[in-house]
Amino acid sequence: MIDENKFFRNITLRLCGNLHIEEGLFACMAYLSRHMPADNIYLESYEEDIGAMRYVARAGKEKGERLNVLVPLSAEAKARAEANVRQVRENPDPFFMINQSDENPIARDLLKALDHPPSSILGISLAISGQFVGAVLLIAAGSDRFNAHHAKLFATLKEPFFVAMSNALKHREVLKLKDLLADDNRFLQGELRRISGDEIVGANFGLKPVMYQVQQVATLGSPVLILGETGTGKDVIANAIHYTSARSDGPFVSVNCGAIPDTLIDSELFGHEKGAFTGALSQKRGRFERANKGTIFLDEIGELPPAAQVRLLRVLQSREIERVGGAKTISLDIRIIAATNRNLEEMIKDGLFREDLWFRLNVFPISIPPLRRRSGDIPALVRHLIERKAKELKLRDTPDLATGSIETLMAYDWPGNVRELENAIERALILHPEGPLQFEDLGGARGTQGDRQYRSSAPVVLGLDEVIKRHIELVLEKTGGKIHGPGGAGELLGINPDTLRYRMKKLGISFKKGRK
Repeated sequence: MIDENKFFRNITLRLCGNLHIEEGLFACMAYLSRHMPADNIYLESYEEDIGAMRYVARAGKEKGERLNVLVPLSAEAKARAEANVRQVRENPDPFFMINQSDENPIARDLLKALDHPPSSILGISLAISGQFVGAVLLIAAGSDRFNAHHAKLFATLKEPFFVAMSNALKHREVLKLKDLLADDNRFLQGELRRISGDEIVGANFGLKPVMYQVQQVATLGSPVLILGETGTGKDVIANAIHYTSARSDGPFVSVNCGAIPDTLIDSELFGHEKGAFTGALSQKRGRFERANKGTIFLDEIGELPPAAQVRLLRVLQSREIERVGGAKTISLDIRIIAATNRNLEEMIKDGLFREDLWFRLNVFPISIPPLRRRSGDIPALVRHLIERKAKELKLRDTPDLATGSIETLMAYDWPGNVRELENAIERALILHPEGPLQFEDLGGARGTQGDRQYRSSAPVVLGLDEVIKRHIELVLEKTGGKIHGPGGAGELLGINPDTLRYRMKKLGISFKKGRK
């Protein structure tokens, strides 16, 4: 005859030594069947609001399995169950033994629903400190299978089964919340696409060759390199590739490589383990991990420091990462889309960008033409942006354009591309909310020394960095050196103020607030 303490210890080790409740129950069954009759063991919860039993998990002699089976009770069984629940909440030792299942309405209903023959049942109602969570049932086919010794042994297992049941219910709730979160995420992604517009303006005109390339590559898993000046909408094209691909239900993670400080870039991209460095108080997943089963968009890829370029090359080659401070290799299923407004081939010559990384990224390059080369798209873009901005600004009506405005907009060369056009329209809506919309100040304040210098030098062929530098200086002149907040240079240029400061530092622009 087995000792109660040894029995308790062996069952507890088997039940709590498995991460999954069905595996723990199966291990328990193998041990229980050596000391008492045992054909099946069930964990069940009573759902009082609907008068039904829900089976969470079961194990037989061959396997264990997780369940989500709801068994409705007859009126007689429901009344008995409600009485039992009240009794369990008051009874400090809620154990029961049923050797004639046909005489018990609850047992009769449950065994019939579970397709078991008339059986004997040992049960423990799982309630501690007044908290009722369900019951564990040990079933043996036939009548009068259990005796007082079996009952005494099984009754000792109340605490470990209570813990197991609580964990199983919490795990089920976590899975439910995970499904809800995934559903909310899909809804949010749909709303973001709806707000930003599923239709790409210019897809049938100036961007038609680009959209043809998008259709060619979207269904494949190849890396894509999107090239184009600042403000041409590289992020929009990246979105289009992701949401027309087989990964559209997966995450789309966007990273602005130029906005992350060099000291944090490894942690942001690859994550870190707890204690990896000062301030790493908990484990953190990086952007690559978050993009698993989806797409990661690396904007401003040319701004990545050399050390990060090496680690990115490894991801492209092996689709594996390691968190900072970790030794575990994490395999990823991701698609990489990169974008830049810089000439990577020139950067390779200057030793600023790795040639092997460029070869890996440049599998399928897509060049987005600047707005000045597709001026035919401007009328449609203007209509689209006016409607969108009017909603954002909560204007009662959508203002009309002043006579000749479209011609003015089409004649301008738009160094800031679509982003500059968007800012010009928002500025016009603020100045003329009731219309008609006019655009007298394209390119900033006319007649200023900075503006004349910019325009007089426009025909000269300049390097891209020099053009960007002059344009930033012009905007800073206009804002009096203000970078953050409403009316600041960051807002006018349509970029994050921290990114702007980073650009200014790289281009050698020194500007103090208040300077005019």
